[in-house]
Amino acid sequence: MTQTSLPDLTAALLDLAKSAGAEAADALAVDGRSVSIDVRGGALEHAERAEGIEIGLRVLIDGRQACVSASDTRHDTLAEMAERAVAMAREAPRDPTLGLADPAALATGWDAAALELSDPAPEPDPAALEEDARRAEAAALEVPGISKIDTASAAYGARRLHLAATNGFSGGYSRTDRALSCVAITGEGTGMERDYAGEVRIFQSDLPSPEEIGRLAAERTIARAGARQPGTGTYPVLFDERVSGSLIGHLLAAINGSAIVRGSSWLRDAMDQPVLPDALSLVEDPHRPRVGGSRPFDGEGLPTARRAIVEDGVLRGWTLDLSSARKLGLASSANASRGVSSPPSPSAGNVTLTPGSHSRDDLVAQMGTGLLVTSMIGSSINPNTGDYSRGASGFWVENGEIAYPVNECTIAGNLRTMLRGIIPANDARQYLGRVVPSLLVEGMTLAGK
Repeated sequence: MTQTSLPDLTAALLDLAKSAGAEAADALAVDGRSVSIDVRGGALEHAERAEGIEIGLRVLIDGRQACVSASDTRHDTLAEMAERAVAMAREAPRDPTLGLADPAALATGWDAAALELSDPAPEPDPAALEEDARRAEAAALEVPGISKIDTASAAYGARRLHLAATNGFSGGYSRTDRALSCVAITGEGTGMERDYAGEVRIFQSDLPSPEEIGRLAAERTIARAGARQPGTGTYPVLFDERVSGSLIGHLLAAINGSAIVRGSSWLRDAMDQPVLPDALSLVEDPHRPRVGGSRPFDGEGLPTARRAIVEDGVLRGWTLDLSSARKLGLASSANASRGVSSPPSPSAGNVTLTPGSHSRDDLVAQMGTGLLVTSMIGSSINPNTGDYSRGASGFWVENGEIAYPVNECTIAGNLRTMLRGIIPANDARQYLGRVVPSLLVEGMTLAGK
């Protein structure tokens, strides 16, 4: 017997889990397809197509849980999954906070179509993707000073998911994405520099043209020619909008319920305390149309909703799933995320930081002498103290103007101090999951030559 309907697959898994002895269970089925094309030197470099279905089952017995997954949807496989999951759960350690959501709290009546997560346009054929990649590469090569293109890529993906549980929840939705990127190189040998441009959109019609992507990759690369190490000292650092979201990402990691439960967060005692400048808020909104992080319900079937994570600089909420919320004596923030082979865990989705009133160029002029960071490598973040150190490259600023490109330097500070004093620009891209503008941080330690 082969199940083809995702709702039928999840229902069959739940029935088999209960027959095998599970007290409660949830099941996730995901199917999809993807196509990716790489072009180099005007010729096809790599083409890949993948399609398939994955199913996952979580069973709960007396505060114990186990997860199993498979890509085979035959009835015999489903039955074996259920029996194996129940046997594993009976041997798992007990955790009284495990369990499904109260049926009265489950999401109902959502409108997935309003989120516009799936493009109704036809799937592009591989030839169209290859042509887009070729056009991006050609546009980049037209820019004087570009020695070669590392790769130009185009891709498309579509998937459906359905989640069901023995508490009565059953729901699903579809997603699509269309991507285009280009990596350009200037110079030769040890003087070689590279940069890139890339965009991902849910709707193909929203994607910039291949020529725009190629030219931007080339222009960014040419600007990096002749990069050198800056000096060592204490300077203001401006995180370009391309990388500034990583700072907010560190804040989100620190307020994740799993970290709070373990006590391994530099913000573990910061609830209702200032963590950002007084005028700034950080808001999560899972219902923004045409944004990849949007969803009508979370990984445990709870209704998602807009919430203020930080309000007027003050931390107002952790990011919680049911288990971490119960451990803390709180309610879930409907932030459960899960895959077919793992149990739910808390994860933040779309977030928006209050923008500033000045452009990035205004902040460059304001910083006087310092570093504009456009890319970073490596990471050394102490989760308990917030001590921060990362490799960086970008541009040296003198007298409020960009002077020359720099590389091979390290920036360091403490996240609590850094975030409390950030100055935002007004250049955030509104279609991203993290809408974060360029951020100026005063007085960071810079290690160069």
